[in-house]
Amino acid sequence: MLKMIDVHVDYSMKKQTIKALDGISLTIEPGEFLAVVGPSGSGKSTLLQSLGGMLSPTKGVVQMDDNSLYDLSADHRAALRKKNVGFVFQTFNLLPYLTAKQNVQIPLMLNGEDPKKQDVQANELLDKVGLKDRENHKPSELSSGQQQRVALARMLANNPRIIFADEPTGSLDPETGSQVIGFLKELHSEGHTIVMVTHDPIAAEQASRCIRMVDGQIITTI
Repeated sequence: MLKMIDVHVDYSMKKQTIKALDGISLTIEPGEFLAVVGPSGSGKSTLLQSLGGMLSPTKGVVQMDDNSLYDLSADHRAALRKKNVGFVFQTFNLLPYLTAKQNVQIPLMLNGEDPKKQDVQANELLDKVGLKDRENHKPSELSSGQQQRVALARMLANNPRIIFADEPTGSLDPETGSQVIGFLKELHSEGHTIVMVTHDPIAAEQASRCIRMVDGQIITTI
């Protein structure tokens, strides 16, 4: 379970205090698919980063299961993220000089997996996202949609329970974006918890619950 209790995130800009999150309280149940919508600057990505253990709140508590994330040491928090959490972004963050397969192998290599096991698992993950025939292609040789699917395969390498997706279709055409959302729905059906920030109302409709944010606050839940 993920939980935020009266979470505030403030930062300063030109001697003014900006409230990126303004008293957010939210519970996300295991296996839920939550969409977060709202205008630019409403705090959506800040909420995602705070939930994922990447951004310490100014005030309040963020919990992952029985852990208060920001009461943990930075190393302990990083270990918890590594074990439980996967991130997908609008920018794919693939290493341009590596092939699709090598990009997927990065987290497996960092975990010290045997090279043969890395090879097998990377092949399985690329096959899962429909890109087994592109394993030796570098990012520049792939379409935007294919690059996002490689990023999804890499994210799945550690089999995260929780997936945070920040505008995963933002750089994609509608047809390819629909394919990516379909893949997230499949992961949800397999039991993954998914929290997705999106500007796309069609994508948001695929979630099991949707919250709308304005000025750092949750104003509606659907």
